[in-house]
Amino acid sequence: MQGRLFTLLGQGFPSYFVLLVVGFTFAALLGALWARRIGHDPDVVVDLGLATLIAGVAGARILHVLADGYFWDYVHLCTDPSLVDLRLGRTECANPDVLGRWDEARGLCVAAETDCFAWAKFWSGGLTYYGGFLGASAAAWFQLRADRFPFWRAADMAGMAIPLGLSFGRMGCLLAGCCFGEELHGPLGLVFPPDSPASEWQHRHGLLETRFLPSLPVHPTQIYESLGALLISAFLLLHLHGRKRYDGQVFLAFTALYAVLRFLLEFLRSDDRGGAFALSTSQLIGLALCAVAVVAHRRLAPRVA
Repeated sequence: MQGRLFTLLGQGFPSYFVLLVVGFTFAALLGALWARRIGHDPDVVVDLGLATLIAGVAGARILHVLADGYFWDYVHLCTDPSLVDLRLGRTECANPDVLGRWDEARGLCVAAETDCFAWAKFWSGGLTYYGGFLGASAAAWFQLRADRFPFWRAADMAGMAIPLGLSFGRMGCLLAGCCFGEELHGPLGLVFPPDSPASEWQHRHGLLETRFLPSLPVHPTQIYESLGALLISAFLLLHLHGRKRYDGQVFLAFTALYAVLRFLLEFLRSDDRGGAFALSTSQLIGLALCAVAVVAHRRLAPRVA
């Protein structure tokens, strides 16, 4: 589970989720100001923000469940929790905060309680950016059509606002300790505290004796991506937006630029995130989105008078 930023009414809220919502809210406010500035109803953007937030969280969770490598764990938590390896040693398994039991025959700590709704508990951690991006994009298409708001004009606004919000989300990843990088011994190496996702992963792969030790230094990939997203936003806002040749160009540029950034950063990441053909799920989706951006650019650009 990701690190909790705070607890409310007995429910912990992961850092990534909280800061993702903060970033999303910030982006929505910027969108409302933008709509007012160009003479459109800002309420349309507020409605759009709510719709895309709900659809984005749903999409982010669904893609995590299906593609991050935990699908069968969620199935087994409902059908036979004893099949879910909690990846803990005997001592850690005995911790009262861990809902597990030690299986002597298999030498594993396994889940001890059935939970058929674990897959839906997005607030407990487990969200993917591209799942949220695809879910929010679909919701935006239907919401803007219903409000008769120019889709590609709104998309350009989103293309500048999304990377700003994403930079907040990646700082949430940093606080939670998720999305960590490969081992790096140097001035940029970042050490996560004991019992962090990085420590757990390194213990599971034989790099640490126990997960309750500080992690070995790793690439701060969360910071890399946060800074990269800010640079993309600055480029789109300060350079491309004023020079765009058609509505939609800013959004398509964001889609392609972020896909390239994420594709490269994935080679430095070390956490479990699924994939195929020696590429991660995000890399495969990014390649597909780059192709879509190229096709959309060719279709939209000729419309310029």
